[in-house]
Amino acid sequence: MPVIALQGIRGGVGTTSITAGLSWALHQLGERVLVIDFSPDNQLRLHFNTPLSLTAGWARAELDERPWHQEALRYDDGLDFLPFGQLPAGEYPRWLTMHQQAPGRWATYLRQLCDSGDYSWLLLDLPSAGSAGTEEWLAAADAVFCVLTADANSHIRLYQQSFPPGARLLLNQLSAESRLQLDLQQYWRQHLDALLPVSVHRDEAMAEALAVKQPVGEYSAISLAADELNVLAGWCLAHVTGTRR
Repeated sequence: MPVIALQGIRGGVGTTSITAGLSWALHQLGERVLVIDFSPDNQLRLHFNTPLSLTAGWARAELDERPWHQEALRYDDGLDFLPFGQLPAGEYPRWLTMHQQAPGRWATYLRQLCDSGDYSWLLLDLPSAGSAGTEEWLAAADAVFCVLTADANSHIRLYQQSFPPGARLLLNQLSAESRLQLDLQQYWRQHLDALLPVSVHRDEAMAEALAVKQPVGEYSAISLAADELNVLAGWCLAHVTGTRR
């Protein structure tokens, strides 16, 4: 079973929306998908019709010494998600210390999920690049998609940040009306072998989908973003295999 980790080159590039949209696209192709939120922002749940008042999640469970796997929720038959959980600011350092003191723990958990046969894909929504504690989750993935936008900020980071071996770059929020964005896209296509052949354009349907708490493909199956995520799902089926252990 393939494990895909999605991580933004920085915050605000739309990684969580992409993760939710890709999970729906794979699900629509008949795949059984589990999405896990590894970001303390705890926003993935809001793409799956979950109320803001829900504070439960796997990190919250670990701090409360409860089984983490019991926090998974079902959105649709064959599509489940596992929230991070809401941690007050004072509790996050305690959880991070706990996480860093038990290296290899989540690699074991992900292996167990892969071996269970309950799912055909695992998608991991990670905090942005440079965030503490992400190394273990990245190392456990069969593929890493680094999400970026076509702007000078992302371009600079491409040459200042290190990326996991074999990471692919996914361009999001592309505007066909921006000369700068189109120029950067063309430059990256010519110079970056890691750039995925699929780009996701800026689409109002993506923002509207979060407002109604749905993945974009469910909210508007005919939207441009949904169509491009369907193409990305097809690319994953053809090119990503679960080989890492």
